[in-house]
Amino acid sequence: MVSPAIALAFLPFLVTLLIRYRHYLVLLYRAVLAAWLRDRLTGVPREQRAFQYLLAHAIPGDPQHVLQTFDQWSYRCEHLSCVGPIKGRIVERLLYERAPQRVLELGTYCGYGTVLLAQALPAGARLYTVEGNPRHAAVAEKVIRLAGFDEQTVELIVGPSAEVIPRLREQHGLPKADFVFMDHGKRCYLRDLRLLETHQLLAQGATVLADNVLFPGAPHFLQYAKTCGKYRCKVHRASLEYFRAIPDGVAELCYTGNG
Repeated sequence: MVSPAIALAFLPFLVTLLIRYRHYLVLLYRAVLAAWLRDRLTGVPREQRAFQYLLAHAIPGDPQHVLQTFDQWSYRCEHLSCVGPIKGRIVERLLYERAPQRVLELGTYCGYGTVLLAQALPAGARLYTVEGNPRHAAVAEKVIRLAGFDEQTVELIVGPSAEVIPRLREQHGLPKADFVFMDHGKRCYLRDLRLLETHQLLAQGATVLADNVLFPGAPHFLQYAKTCGKYRCKVHRASLEYFRAIPDGVAELCYTGNG
């Protein structure tokens, strides 16, 4: 049994840890524990609760207002793992600069990133968005249509990204992507990037953006992007969605096709 003297000796250390990592503890509570408890108590998934909030407060056909309402929900009610407004501005700026005609999103989730991308598309462009979870995809479909985008502009593809990517050209008519936004499982980033290479789905000079590369992190993806010789790579440093005190970043890759 630990003596009181030893326990007291460790107390300052424990207090220091709690203070240093308090933001991560709050994130754990809001994003995991509280959401899990509400799911069990209400019988309604968090994503569906967020959509009900959108229906009550967002202006249909107004993408910017839909995004702002999502942000209000995530700041005031429950945390959603969307790209959020701070990193969203980085994505939006790069999309406007590149003006791509064929955009691929991996990880639709609730449709926040999809609406962000779709509202910044140039005339005649098309967005293909892939979601592996059918329950999330059902919510995203309603969010996308609520924001005013039809199937000619945004095509939602349901299925695991590892199975969908090899079929994109033949089944969905995507010859090559000019712009890719990754915001799905971080462990899938490297695998799916290499799948895009293998199936020659990246146009020369294509931009690949990857969210959350610093937290929770995608170190193998970053290492590959920086060392394989096929990309010019940089990281736009920002903060985690809806948690300004937690550092995060968006990786920007430019595909050169070399290496």
